[in-house]
Amino acid sequence: MISQPLISIITPIFNAEKTLPTCLQSLSLLAYENIQFVFVDDCSSDNGKKLVKTFLNDREEDNLSLLIQHQNNKGAAAARNTGLDHAKGEYIYYVDADDQLEPNTINDAVLLAVKTDADIVGFNWYLAFDKNKRKMTQPTFTSPTDALVKMMSGSMRWNLWLFLVKRSLYEDNQIRFIPGMNMGEDLMVMIKLFAVANTVSYLDQYLYHYRQSNNDSLTKTYSEAHMLQVSNNVNQAVIFLKEKSLTFDLEKFTAFLKLNIKLPLLISNKTSQYRRWQSWFPEVNQYAGKNKDNSWRTRLLERWALSGKFWLIKLYYYLVIRVVYGIIYK
Repeated sequence: MISQPLISIITPIFNAEKTLPTCLQSLSLLAYENIQFVFVDDCSSDNGKKLVKTFLNDREEDNLSLLIQHQNNKGAAAARNTGLDHAKGEYIYYVDADDQLEPNTINDAVLLAVKTDADIVGFNWYLAFDKNKRKMTQPTFTSPTDALVKMMSGSMRWNLWLFLVKRSLYEDNQIRFIPGMNMGEDLMVMIKLFAVANTVSYLDQYLYHYRQSNNDSLTKTYSEAHMLQVSNNVNQAVIFLKEKSLTFDLEKFTAFLKLNIKLPLLISNKTSQYRRWQSWFPEVNQYAGKNKDNSWRTRLLERWALSGKFWLIKLYYYLVIRVVYGIIYK
């Protein structure tokens, strides 16, 4: 029997008492034994810590798993760094405290990683709502460059929980999250990880359940602070890429990336959001509507925003987002 490599699963928690039971239940059902669970409590004020302690106490002969408690709230990026600093596994995986996994997630991802000697293994996911869930399919990627192009063009998601990653990629390349930069931190880190990976593999299975409320699924609002954090993380990722020998048009795909990042500003009925779209990353507006990997609807929205046809964006919002998606996303 082939020995199982140790996997470190990192879960930051902050006032997640309501969703933690479901998350912890899914972790307890994982069909893989050699796991180090690393929970980082970011100064919560609820009973989440007690739930985690009970979960850890129920794991007999587990001397590696632990709960780390921040003395003050530092944010998600710092919590993830704390988890990384205490991880012992050959591979790193992240699970958010309000989500859950299929029981075979780690087992199947590790099997493929070992078989292909992959630095990164990615897979598909479910978008879970209050009353239903939708399968969300990641595109197949065959190389680190292929994955980078697809992430930057918007056809592939960059969420941490979609990838099992060798810990050596983090350590050998000094890859960490930027404390305080809690929006877009997953984008920055995953771009860096793919930029230094040698071999990657895609697992065509739906393994992660990402929970989203019905209201949050329809619109997203970025504050000025959020936009600054995202901008910082994006700029750090691009600087990192510029230092690598890449075989794709970095300027063009950086523009596509920035356009996709600010797209949520157009999923709104507020003219002020449309104007923020025009002024955020203005240097890439010349690429609006030119990314063929985007849907025709997204390309139209970008063109309307660029030309100031805000009434068309607002009409789209009420007809498509509120009526059509409002029925689907329940």
